[in-house]
Amino acid sequence: MQSDSVVIIPTYNEKENIEAIIRAVFSLPQAFHILIVDDGSPDGTAGIVKGLQQEFGDALHIVERSGKLGLGTAYICGFKWALEHGYEYVFEMDADFSHNPKDLLRLYKACAEEGADAAVGSRYINHLVNVVNWPIGRVLMSYYASAYVRLVTGLRIFDTTAGFMCYRRQVLETIELDKIRFKGYAFQIEMKFTTVKCGFKVAEVPIVFTNRELGTSKMSGGIFSEAVIGVIKLKWSSFFRKYPQKA
Repeated sequence: MQSDSVVIIPTYNEKENIEAIIRAVFSLPQAFHILIVDDGSPDGTAGIVKGLQQEFGDALHIVERSGKLGLGTAYICGFKWALEHGYEYVFEMDADFSHNPKDLLRLYKACAEEGADAAVGSRYINHLVNVVNWPIGRVLMSYYASAYVRLVTGLRIFDTTAGFMCYRRQVLETIELDKIRFKGYAFQIEMKFTTVKCGFKVAEVPIVFTNRELGTSKMSGGIFSEAVIGVIKLKWSSFFRKYPQKA
């Protein structure tokens, strides 16, 4: 099965979700390949993926890392792998069905047909909140975190911490991936900020975000605090950095 697109799914202890999310992506009417970046899950996630490779062949790939090294480094690893393997459209997506696989088609369309260089699956576009099964405290924390990021950075993106993305190949080739420093929420902010600083067009596609039903959330207070402090550092350092520009 040939495809110009690869969906990167980082995993750590996702045995309850991993087979279902893989099958959901492969059931779409458009062909997507999948790269699982597994951080040494002790629950056997990688083994499940390897078993499915017998069924899906060269459409399903896995990179195994030695430990829990952080979301940001998992995606950077996946981006580099995708560039090496010639994909034109590179996606970020969670394993837990908080992102609806069917929305991959809409993110693809935004980049492949509508002129965007990157597309964000946005929970908060135009100040509407499209989140299901989150406690109100977490909704407010996430919503106002994005507002805080917009205030500090000047980004005109409503969902600055979104982890459901599509990047055109040129974006990832232009961004200096080894200079992306943050690992948690701040990674997503830094990627969007750098994409804009490099002169690329970012579109937001409204989605409905649904809290996971199976498995355990990887969110922590430390990850959130990294974003709060990291945004200030990111903005400050941008005054002293020359960003490569879109060709």
